[in-house]
Amino acid sequence: MAASGFNAKQIIFFVAVAVSLLAVTQAATVVVGGSENWSYGYNYTEWAANTAPFYFEDTLVFKYGKTTAHSVYLLPNLSSYLTCDFSKAKLLANPTQDQGNGFKFVLNQWRVFYFASAEGNDCKDGLMKLIVVPWPRY
Repeated sequence: MAASGFNAKQIIFFVAVAVSLLAVTQAATVVVGGSENWSYGYNYTEWAANTAPFYFEDTLVFKYGKTTAHSVYLLPNLSSYLTCDFSKAKLLANPTQDQGNGFKFVLNQWRVFYFASAEGNDCKDGLMKLIVVPWPRY
């Protein structure tokens, strides 16, 4: 008669698989721009391409410090992003909201997110704009 149930090696294997799946599904916290933070003159399009993929429930952290005047806006569409048109944009963080820890934004929808800074020439000349498309986790 064959024994039923699992042996110790099978149990360890199943636990290891379950733990690895949980690790894959955990949301990440990503500092926008990495060590460059949210700063004038840095290429965020290139940074996003090199950092992707982004996933649902990941948190983007925009760090720009108290000595720099930057902001974070959510732009409504690609046209607004390309032309740096903030007329219908939503202010997410003004220049004083960083407070050292950064402004946090959770990617909680499956959509294209367009971010930019509206201070001075940040968007048009300073490349301070970013497109993020989060993907579902499996």
